[in-house]
Parts: sequence; C-alpha cells; structure tokens
Amino acid sequence: MESANVFEHLSYSVKDFDYPLPTERIATFPKEKRDESKLLVYKDQKIIDVYYHQIDQFLPSDSLLVFNNTRVIQARVHFKTTAGATVEIFCLEPADKHIEVNLAMQATKTCRWKCLVGELRKWKEEKIYLEIPLAGEKAILAAKLVEKQSDAFIIEFEWEPSTFTFAEILEKAGKIPLPPYIKRELNEEDKKRYQTIYAEHEGSVAAPTAGLHYTPEIFEKLRKKNIDLDYLTLHIGAGTFKPIKTETIVEHEMHSEQLVVEKKFIEKLISYLDKGIIAVGTTSLRTLESLYWLGLKIHNGSIGNGDEVVVNQWDPYQLEATISPAEALQAVVAFLEKNKQEIFLSRTSLLIIPGYEWKIINALATNFHQPKSTLVMLVAAFIGDNWRKIYDYALENEYRFLSYGDGSLLFRS
Repeated sequence: MESANVFEHLSYSVKDFDYPLPTERIATFPKEKRDESKLLVYKDQKIIDVYYHQIDQFLPSDSLLVFNNTRVIQARVHFKTTAGATVEIFCLEPADKHIEVNLAMQATKTCRWKCLVGELRKWKEEKIYLEIPLAGEKAILAAKLVEKQSDAFIIEFEWEPSTFTFAEILEKAGKIPLPPYIKRELNEEDKKRYQTIYAEHEGSVAAPTAGLHYTPEIFEKLRKKNIDLDYLTLHIGAGTFKPIKTETIVEHEMHSEQLVVEKKFIEKLISYLDKGIIAVGTTSLRTLESLYWLGLKIHNGSIGNGDEVVVNQWDPYQLEATISPAEALQAVVAFLEKNKQEIFLSRTSLLIIPGYEWKIINALATNFHQPKSTLVMLVAAFIGDNWRKIYDYALENEYRFLSYGDGSLLFRS
C-alpha cells in the first residue's frame, strides 16, 4: 500500500514546521555547569521559567523517568593517503544490522562498518592507514572500501595489534562527532560534555542531548521524591541531523536506528502505565512508543519465524491499534520468554507527526530542535499547535537552542 495514498489527510507541508532561528541563538558551547541550563516548563497551557536543577519540583511523585544510556563513539577518523591527502571516514553503524552495536564495538582484529566518506576522490589506493599511539604501543589501523551503497559505503577495518577492540581503536583514533550546526573546532572538553553522565553502551554518533543537563545532584533530588529512574538504549544515527528535503512529510524517508531494551525494564513499564512515564529526550520517547507497535505486531502474529520485529515509519498510521499498551508490552515480554531472551533487540524508523495517537508517554523533557525537522514535528504531535507559542517564547526570552542549549519539560494536555 502506497503511503502517499494512505496519508493524503496527513500530507503536512514541511514549511508548517519552520520558525526563524537566528545563528546567535544556537548554543556552540555547553553551560559551565550542566544543571544551570534554563528549563521551560509547559503544563496546563502555561509556561514557567526555571533552571534544570529545579526539575524535581515539576515531576510527579511515584512516576518513572526514562533515560537513553547510549554512549557517543568517536566516530570521525582521519586517514592520510600516500599522497598526503586527508580522507575522513565517519562510522555510522556495523554493516551487520542484526548485531548489537555495543557487541560490535568489542570486535578484535577486523570489522565492517557502514560509513560516510569525505574526500573520496582522493582515496586512490586499495587501503589507507593510520598510526595510533595506544597503551604504550604503536597500533596501525587500515581501511578498505568494500562496497558502495546508495547512501554510504561499507568499509572494512583491520588493525594490529589485533588484541585491541574496535572500541579501544576508535577511542584513540577518532573524534567526537559534534553536530554540523556547531561551527567551531572540537576541544578536549567536548569529549566529556557531549556525553551524558550515565552513558554506558557505545554506539551513537550523536548524543541524546536532553540528558546532558542531568547531574548526580538532580538524581538525588528525584530519588528523594520517590521518582524511579531507569534506562533503555537507542543508538542514534547520523539521520538525526538529516534535513527534510521534501515538500511534504509523507515523502520523507525516516532513518532506522537500533534499540536495545531489557525484559525487566518492559515489565517495570507495565507497572507504571497508570502512574506516569516521562521520557528524557525524543530518542527515549521514540523507543518507548515503538515498544507498543512492536508488541502489536507480535500480538497480531504479523511476523514469521525468524523474521525481525521492526517498526516502520508509517506503522502507527497503517496498523489498527486493537490492544491496550499493557497488552502490547505483555506481548513483548511473552515473546522474549518464548525465545529465552532477557534483552529485546530491534530497529525502529518510527516517525511521529501530528495525528499520532500516544500510547506510553505522559511527559517529555527535551531540548529545542531545528526548524523543519522531524523532532519539531514530534513536539507538535505531543503538545499541539502551542509548540509555536513555546518556541516563540523561548526565542524572546534568551533560551539557547539545539544540542548544547537549554531544555523544556512538556506535559500533554
């Protein structure tokens, strides 16, 4: 079924989600202290200005706060050709999409990744090399172009000594991939600040930036208020910065990202459905909402033996939501128990636009996003037309925008 036929009534113009963002409002550096960022609270159609270290005052007791604990990898690697030219290889994800990214990072000796390549025309030889000082030794990393795909390349990496993991190699050889709108040189502080304090599982090429504001002090305040904290993993791809180049959202192809969720976490979610679930960041939100559609597919038996359970971008608008959120989550748990698995590994291309029917989430903590982006559309889907009122207010009141900027706490009506 053609999505364009299904969504004639949802053919939003991308221009409807535009707003003027002056360059000087884009934060190029983080605040000196993470929790001193400003926080815009939107509840009951009212806006309140506070600071992030006060967020506990606005979250309901006995609710569940969900974080994305992915860790940003140093994905940009600069090689030198024999002619002295620089070629940049930007590691996106393992070539094998079925392997958990965190496990792929533990590969030794060799691995294959899907990558972007800068200055490809200068890559003349079969392999290019990079010398890396590593643990008192001199490691050599080689890259070979294996396959050209429509949107990227498959690169085979080899290294000596082969006992080092790919994670260790990238840690020394690569650079943190700051977003393209932060137009300055990378510095040492970025290695720490473009990473949440709870980052654990390596695999993202962009930070879950809503989480950059949290500190141990905030966590302590939340616990004192009996707010539960838990984690899921969605490895963020470069598609998060992919501009929408089509006139309508129906024509836009959403990127796919890997999610990893523990069975015990899904069981906890079920117990909090009636108490309140708050997503920290759009990646946590998209993962949580994806769990409903994954559960629905499992419940409906729409997957065969050995088929991968994934969420496609238009699933919420094509599938009939015939079961409750609790039933959907129970279906995922049953699926894991049947397959004797404790971890649910899947992929999602979930696109959330106005008209989306919410299943899991009650509130969202997030930063301020780029004009005409799928993330602005997600915010509009969450709080309605007042998204523009909120963004106008933030612009008028000196809020800092995008990855290193200030945050918002949004409650659904």
